[in-house]
Amino acid sequence: MGCYIARVVALTITVVGAAAPAALGAPVCSDDALFLRTAQGQEVRFSIEIADDPDERAQGLMNRESLPRSSGMLFVYPEPKHVAFWMKNTLIPLDMLFADGSGQILQIHSMAKPLDETPIDGGDGVKFVIEINGGLADMLGLTPGAVMMHPSVDVLTAKWPCSHQ
Repeated sequence: MGCYIARVVALTITVVGAAAPAALGAPVCSDDALFLRTAQGQEVRFSIEIADDPDERAQGLMNRESLPRSSGMLFVYPEPKHVAFWMKNTLIPLDMLFADGSGQILQIHSMAKPLDETPIDGGDGVKFVIEINGGLADMLGLTPGAVMMHPSVDVLTAKWPCSHQ
């Protein structure tokens, strides 16, 4: 049964993938959608919430009992910096994708343990952190080098810029 569910989730999330008809055109940028492109060219879409001020970043996904499979949170910092996260008061396992100012994924921390207060080091030069359900990055083939598309990434430096900016 679990295998069946994973396949349905993968199909739902990858509907904009490389196999999508050309008539659908390029993904449409909006504040509540984030696109990731794997090294193999597969594109995936997530509905996201944005945490772009200190209070929102401090709260993150704490105290939530679930997160829809195709959803996540995008943490946006004013400038690239060294970041570390923890799972205090976070009830669900998460994957954390750490990205630079161009939207390129630098590293991924998979399956962060709920309620664990051990710091998760994202490294230097991080401008964005994407949190999604634990295990999903691996299931979708997301690795360092993948790129994100979102209006918060400066079009002049973006590896995969929004076309409407």
